[in-house]
Amino acid sequence: MTQFILHQYDLSPFCEKVRLAFGLKGLDWHAVEVPVWPPKPDLMPLTNGYRMAPVLQIGADIYCDTMLILRAIERRAPLPSLYPGGQRALAEVLGWWWERASFVPAASLATCVIGDQLPPAFIEERKTFMAHDFSREASLQDRALNLQRMHAHLAWLAGMLGDGRAFLLGDAPSAADLAAYHTLWFARQHGGAEVEAALPLAPLDGWMARVAALGHGRRRDMPAAEALDIARAAEPEPPASPDGDPSGLRAGQAVVVRAEERGRDPIHGTLVGADAEEAVIRHENARVGAVHIHVPRAGFAVQAA
Repeated sequence: MTQFILHQYDLSPFCEKVRLAFGLKGLDWHAVEVPVWPPKPDLMPLTNGYRMAPVLQIGADIYCDTMLILRAIERRAPLPSLYPGGQRALAEVLGWWWERASFVPAASLATCVIGDQLPPAFIEERKTFMAHDFSREASLQDRALNLQRMHAHLAWLAGMLGDGRAFLLGDAPSAADLAAYHTLWFARQHGGAEVEAALPLAPLDGWMARVAALGHGRRRDMPAAEALDIARAAEPEPPASPDGDPSGLRAGQAVVVRAEERGRDPIHGTLVGADAEEAVIRHENARVGAVHIHVPRAGFAVQAA
């Protein structure tokens, strides 16, 4: 049986997305708690620079970004599907739109309420890493604009559910529901009544309750040291496409990988496989041995070092 190890923290909306995927599939999984902001001394040996949460570990294979994490879970536990009716492309496109349109506005509406309760070190770190100020003062200055943004996108979301369907793609929950839900979960969780009053969430209440009811599967906490030992004892899987990179990169080349939105912490390693959807980079160090770091092509730039 596949051992899913999620390096995560409970506050993160993106981690909530993956926790709900485990719930949808009724899976057992292990949680390794990582710090909310750097340093992250027990994550860096696995990712060689990638610092965003969550990260999924399966043996010595390390998956970055929730889009790719959900694909990795689906391959190993296909039923019930995250992409019912073969609608993976549609589910991923909807998730791509919603997360990029809603995350910062929704989080900023929450920090209009709780921004002065956040540690100053966290605020300063996010200014550097995300080029965004989540302090309460800055969030309140942008509140009107973020309300406009959220109302516009929420109208589309409500319209998709307007025919009475239970979930965004029909009768069954999908990855699209998890992507649309998690930023609203964060805003509601931390913005409370003020966010409820400011956003038109009533048409979405039933849908949000159905997504929340998926739960988180069966979680067990795991010490970080144990997860690193598991990686060191395992062998990474061979890539499916050693030389399928559409830009001409080939296995064996030294590469640098950057998240295009927040590329300040690049991954360095050796390309071992790639295709139009995924790139796999080999990395070695004393704590974990050899691991394969998987990144999606959408949203990531892979270039010769």
